[in-house]
Parts: sequence; C-alpha cells; structure tokens
Amino acid sequence: MKTRGHDIEVTPVSDQVVVRVKDVVVATSSRPVLLTETGCPPRYYLPPADVKMDLLRSSTTTSHCPFKGDAVYWSVQIGDGVAEDVVWSYPEPFSRVEEIAGLLAFWAEKPGVTLEVNGQTA
Repeated sequence: MKTRGHDIEVTPVSDQVVVRVKDVVVATSSRPVLLTETGCPPRYYLPPADVKMDLLRSSTTTSHCPFKGDAVYWSVQIGDGVAEDVVWSYPEPFSRVEEIAGLLAFWAEKPGVTLEVNGQTA
C-alpha cells in the first residue's frame, strides 16, 4: 500500500526465522509475516505460539506509528539479565496492515539481539 510516498507491504513468507537474545533462542518460526516499509529495515512478525512467551516481560513502553498504529513492548529476561524493550506488537493495527495484529517483532539492532533468516544473520 502506498500513502503519500510511503510504501508498506505485508507478506506471509515461509522463511525460517530464529531470534536469539544473549545467545538464548527466544523464537523460532517458519510462518513469519514480512513487513517492508519505506525508510525502515524489513521486519519479521512472528506468531506468539512461535515465541517463548515465558521469557517476555511486559513493558510500560508504547509508541505510535502514523502508518501502523499503536505498539506495545516487552523486554526479554535471560537469566539475571534483561534486554529492555526489544519486542513489540500492534494489538490493533490500522486496517492497511491488519495482518500483523498480535504478531511479535524483534528489534535486531539492539545489543544482544540476533535475527537469523534461513540460517543467515539478518
């Protein structure tokens, strides 16, 4: 979908995605949804069933995207360490990206977070 020079595409893909936080596997999915957006890196959104939800701690952080809606965040607890606000989701995204509703994305640019797609570090 194109809005005033801003493109967003949401595509279900069959890539194998593995997310590690501080070398601990936090998510493994073969049914991610890929979101590409003008000016942003591609993001893989994963079903909660493919994420070790017991490692996530709800955060008070929220954000608003004029193209996707309001996001909520989680931190990941690994042993005695915490990776703050490295997971987010859009519980009720705008209709143009409704396919990502409730799916989880990981902030691979944050220290200690590694995203692998089909065996390659993304």
